[in-house]
Amino acid sequence: MERTFNYDIKPESKQRWSPRAFSGEKIPRAEILALLEAARYAPSCFNEQPWRFIIADDEPALSKLRGVLTPTNQLWANNAPVLLLILAKKKFSLDGRANYWHMFDTGTAWGYLTLEAQRRGLITHAMGGFSNDGARAALNIPDDYDIITVAAVGRYGNIETLSEELREREQPADRKDIEELLLEF
Repeated sequence: MERTFNYDIKPESKQRWSPRAFSGEKIPRAEILALLEAARYAPSCFNEQPWRFIIADDEPALSKLRGVLTPTNQLWANNAPVLLLILAKKKFSLDGRANYWHMFDTGTAWGYLTLEAQRRGLITHAMGGFSNDGARAALNIPDDYDIITVAAVGRYGNIETLSEELREREQPADRKDIEELLLEF
């Protein structure tokens, strides 16, 4: 018997994707802080809340963070009005023990942030294409934090600003069927 999964879920979850066509329109700091407020409510082990953010939303900070991106990400991310460097504190504040779940918890906070951005009409795109060592050096990140990602935040812009290759990819990606995500033993 074939299983079918199609449940009614929050629209922001289904509508959220990672576009690259940013308008460049400035985002008020209050809007950015509202996204971080949403992230603040994510669950975490022992309520540690290991996630940390560095906001780049003015030219000096944006220039510094853009400088650690790979050239292919710079092609489109240079148009984003906000870049966030997302970090995860590696040890528990309570007793200094290693927090095995710090990256999982920080990813959960990122999920909350993206859904709030979607609700507010903003787009987000997290990137793996950046120099971890470059970001650590440029921003004086201490070793007790893992650098998770650089994320672009802004409003959707004109797809024509993208290269032909990126224009072809500028659409939501297909999602796997739930059956593909389940492991049965």
